Amino acid sequence: MSFEWPWQYNFPPFFTLQPNADTRQKQLEAWCSLALSYCRHHKLYTLDVMEAQESPMFNNKKIERKLSMEAIQIVFEELRKKGNLEWLDKNKLRCLVMWRRPEEWGKLIYQWVSKNGMVNSVFTLYELSNGDDTQGEEFHGLEEWMLLRSLQALQTDGRAEIISMDDGKGVKFF
Repeated sequence: MSFEWPWQYNFPPFFTLQPNADTRQKQLEAWCSLALSYCRHHKLYTLDVMEAQESPMFNNKKIERKLSMEAIQIVFEELRKKGNLEWLDKNKLRCLVMWRRPEEWGKLIYQWVSKNGMVNSVFTLYELSNGDDTQGEEFHGLEEWMLLRSLQALQTDGRAEIISMDDGKGVKFF
């Protein structure tokens, strides 16, 4: 399935930050939505800002337009404020992208556990994110840092407990 670009992506002014505050806010919302959709479609969890500027996400070669580094930083800051991005370094060159927040992943995982009658079961982190049973589930292939955050959210809600196992970490669902 190929990625579906929003209509603005082929509109040259979209790649220039607009001076009018209302227009700029709508533009930033569209860029945030595009970035999250793109990362979700390609299952990207980490981004390098320099590489991102050259990627199709911010560089439309068809119309020969590229979002400036300054504008990308503004989009990423907006995503950070919304809780969808976390910087990995002080220079803001690499970041974690959360196209779905940990609580949302936790809810999906718990729904799967409940639906399959596996409450009161114990899983390794590997089984949850890469096991045969989870093949075809949205959380299959979820990176470990996000899986842990999702399980911590479930633990806070009293629906799971992260435990230490011989071969790493695991989780028990309640």
